[in-house]
Amino acid sequence: MKRIILAAAALFAATLPSFAQKEVSSDDLTFTTVKEAPVTSMKNQHRSGTCWCFSSLSFLESEVIKAKGLKEADYPDFSEMFIVRNAYHDRVIKYVRLDGKMNLAAGSDFGDVMEVIREYGLMPQQAYSGMNYGYELPVQFELDAALHGYADAILKNPNRKLTPAWQKGFDGILDAYLGEIPEEFEFNGKKYTPASYRDEMGVNPDDYVGFTSYTHHPFYTQFAIEVEDNWRWTQSWNVPLDEFVAIIDNAVENGYTVLWGGDVSEKGFSRSNGTALLLVDETLDTTGSDQERWTGKAGKADAPKGIREAEVTQETRQASFDNKTSTDDHGMHLFGSAKDQFGNKFYLIKNSWGEAGKYKGVWYMSEAYLKEKTLNFVVNKNAIPKDIKKKLGIK
Repeated sequence: MKRIILAAAALFAATLPSFAQKEVSSDDLTFTTVKEAPVTSMKNQHRSGTCWCFSSLSFLESEVIKAKGLKEADYPDFSEMFIVRNAYHDRVIKYVRLDGKMNLAAGSDFGDVMEVIREYGLMPQQAYSGMNYGYELPVQFELDAALHGYADAILKNPNRKLTPAWQKGFDGILDAYLGEIPEEFEFNGKKYTPASYRDEMGVNPDDYVGFTSYTHHPFYTQFAIEVEDNWRWTQSWNVPLDEFVAIIDNAVENGYTVLWGGDVSEKGFSRSNGTALLLVDETLDTTGSDQERWTGKAGKADAPKGIREAEVTQETRQASFDNKTSTDDHGMHLFGSAKDQFGNKFYLIKNSWGEAGKYKGVWYMSEAYLKEKTLNFVVNKNAIPKDIKKKLGIK
């Protein structure tokens, strides 16, 4: 009898993935795709802080593919720099109105893209590349410096009264680097304006809803997430963490994609092996101690041998936002789900760093990482579960 019990116990232990899981390095994880929506080709934002635009347009390209049932040969390729050029124009005007009491940098927010599309339209990459300064890929640090310097000079207001010319001068810098935006253009044998092209693509900013999950605002209300890149003060719906994840999972299950924003500065977000894991940090913080004086600051723990991850709750998520260990770093495009060899859930993420990393521009993000490190996301309102839509009054 004892032998039978021991054999049964051994068999039971062998079936538990968590035990085997700890023996495997994160480099050795293998993935099987569960759900995957169509996405357009991998793009490269290169030396520019425009992930917010690249990820948003990748998301909207997938939206058009789904809505129109397009084949790969007909996939759209929207112009990122058309959006960037118009966003910069709007942003510097607000910067001056607020006497410089606003972040004026390359980073921005998904709501910025939606407002530009609403106000100005869309253009295909073929009609407006925005590469007017001698490079094949974006290299925008000089442009960013020129724009900031110009805006700060205007703020000094030497005439004590601003003239109508200052906005034209700013637009001149944008035109010099990115090119003038045509009022009308020809694409695939047809003439368009940016507004008519947007409408023919069927892109309506009102179809998209943003979500977050924090306890410093009431659930089932909207608020502007308090990060400096959210300069348009775009509102997001605040929902509990379980519903936050349920919306993403429902979108993926029904063939929609998700516009993801969050923290990629964690040690578990690997540039080389294409994984995002919420690693347990077992390093004692020695900042300011005698130990640091002699041995240096320890920093974060190295990746463990296994893939043991930190536990995520609504409370840990809030704490990481409040104590600034979850930061507003990057925008990417979530387009599917996968499982590792132990059955753990991962999400397929399309980045905008070209074909970087082990999976040629795609990252595998664990469920724990998504729960803790996602600042906000945007989905088609039709991807939201019906019971949550009802709670929020979304039609």
